[in-house]
Amino acid sequence: MTAPTLPVRQGRDAGLLPVPWRRMAWVTWRQHRIALAGVAALLGALAVYLWLSGLQVHHAYAAAAACRPAFSPACQGLLSGAHGTDATAHEIAALLQAVPVLIGAFAGAPVLARELETGTFRYAWTQGMGRWRWTVAKLVLLAVTLAAAAGAFGVLFSWYFSPIVASGDETPYLATVFDLHTVALAAWTLAAFAIGALAGMLIRRVVPALAATIAAWSGLAITTAAVLRPHYLTPLVSTNPSPKGSAWIISQWYTQGRKPVSQSVISQVLEKDPLQHVGPYDVKYAIGPLQYLARHGYTSWISYQPASRFWTFQWIEGGWLLALSALLIATAIWLVRRRAA
Repeated sequence: MTAPTLPVRQGRDAGLLPVPWRRMAWVTWRQHRIALAGVAALLGALAVYLWLSGLQVHHAYAAAAACRPAFSPACQGLLSGAHGTDATAHEIAALLQAVPVLIGAFAGAPVLARELETGTFRYAWTQGMGRWRWTVAKLVLLAVTLAAAAGAFGVLFSWYFSPIVASGDETPYLATVFDLHTVALAAWTLAAFAIGALAGMLIRRVVPALAATIAAWSGLAITTAAVLRPHYLTPLVSTNPSPKGSAWIISQWYTQGRKPVSQSVISQVLEKDPLQHVGPYDVKYAIGPLQYLARHGYTSWISYQPASRFWTFQWIEGGWLLALSALLIATAIWLVRRRAA
């Protein structure tokens, strides 16, 4: 009975169609619903707090802007109160820096590492979907979901920080703020997930993969903020020490007769300024350091990125992070296909 039955069953199995992608999406949801629910709970709680805090920031700046006359003691008090919200905003931004790497690492590193560590990949890879379709379904669906959620949260942060930027008090290029806006936050979360997925495939242990993801992501973020981001576009050069809007000043230097002058020389010149030691009754005769230097033939120069380039910078950073994430995910899929079960 076994001999005639076996060829029939093999023939039927050989003719089976692959598992549809929608079924694989359901399997991915079933396997990772707890992690996705945790991400939703985290972003939801942070969104509620950010919304309530943002209402206070918007109200404070709106009240200060509507107050007349602007230089009255009452209006100056409202302006001081609005500026007092800046410190809280920066504290919140500093704490939110951990959001993309935590989401990406804890959602990305276990995706492949847990299957490889526990040995359940031997069962999963023999199902109708196949190993590469199984990997693509997991990585792509989770990556898109996490990036969309982070992007939505980034929209809320952009709204939260907008009054501070509009007032000219801060630049949106700040390292603790730039990567929390819409495009950059989605891209950095996606990058953390891709790094985690590849680390899980290479290390094959969940905890070491988590540590490697956090370390690699942090190094990439620091290098980007310090080295890459200032040079996405050629900075503008000006002798105006206060460019319009919330510009990002990259560097400052001095020249005399078109020749660069060191900071030590500038310090020595300013130390000889007699107007720095005037009494309180002579303060109306005092001039600023830049004016004093200009009288002695020194010119102050700055290189800066104007505020109008902010969203261009966002899309540049989002674009190369998207390309990097796609490369890392493709590498993880390629390694899965080559790995012997």
